[in-house]
Amino acid sequence: MTEPTLDIVAIGNAIVDVIAQAEEEFVAAEGVTKGSMRLMDEETSDSLYSRMGPGREISGGSAANTVAGMAAMGASCGFIGQVADDQLGEVFAHDICANGVIFNTPARSGQPSTARCLILVTPDGQRTMNTFLGASQFLPEAAIDRALIASAKILYLEGYLWDPEEPRAAMKAAIEIAHKAGRKVAFTLSDAFCISRHRGDFLTLLDSKAVDILFANEVELLSLTEMDDFDAALEKVAAKVPTLVVTRGAHGAVAVQEGEHARVSAEPIERIVDTTGAGDLFAAGFLAGQVQGRSLEDSLHMGAIAAAEIISHYGARPEAKLDELIKARLG
Repeated sequence: MTEPTLDIVAIGNAIVDVIAQAEEEFVAAEGVTKGSMRLMDEETSDSLYSRMGPGREISGGSAANTVAGMAAMGASCGFIGQVADDQLGEVFAHDICANGVIFNTPARSGQPSTARCLILVTPDGQRTMNTFLGASQFLPEAAIDRALIASAKILYLEGYLWDPEEPRAAMKAAIEIAHKAGRKVAFTLSDAFCISRHRGDFLTLLDSKAVDILFANEVELLSLTEMDDFDAALEKVAAKVPTLVVTRGAHGAVAVQEGEHARVSAEPIERIVDTTGAGDLFAAGFLAGQVQGRSLEDSLHMGAIAAAEIISHYGARPEAKLDELIKARLG
């Protein structure tokens, strides 16, 4: 078995975020629950875009945000995701490569266009995501870089990409590649919307030991287990996976690893500006801590530090030097 040359390779949606401020009434008029994510077709996306306020374009995508955050903490990273051969595809590729992440998935010609997520941020900092998946949902198994996957300590997968048939098959193949190479597989449940559509698949992944590290927030954990008691749900899922990490917003986070429990409080922050990417960057901090060989508690602290930084500004890519913040806080 060869030694890994990368810390992590992620497979996820290659998306460009368009972020704009919006009043509560505007979000309510859209008929979408504030703080949630909905999928839409290109025509509906174009219509919403025309009615949004001034926006800023920042490359996003859940798993892509995570590896960008890890790269900012000194990890060596790769990303696999599908863009179209268009302007937004070029923006995404430029941004992720500029973060030092290996990205060599060939762009897809023709329609649909590169995925975009229209994010409405209300005055309380909550983000409501309206996503056109575009080209990202057509990632074929043939496009995954098998050598890149086998070269990384951890393969990281996002639940958002489980819905379309082609990328789901690609991720299943990637899990086999990673485990055959002796690597770990991390999976994020992404959203209660994903769980409601694929609860059976996700539980099968856990029961079959396909996942080594599972990320969820409190709502997702309760949705996965169809339980109301957080502690009972935590123990039920922890029994199925070697490492379970659950974020609880302002109440911090908890992790269970091979029977060891650790809990941390949320990092203090003066003002929440935009919660977009908070979970993605928490995962980045935690995984960076794990590949550095840090303790379970320190890894949770790193996640909390990264999440606090990301919600202090617009966009899901770090603006401060995360490695310096972590060094100042944890050494």
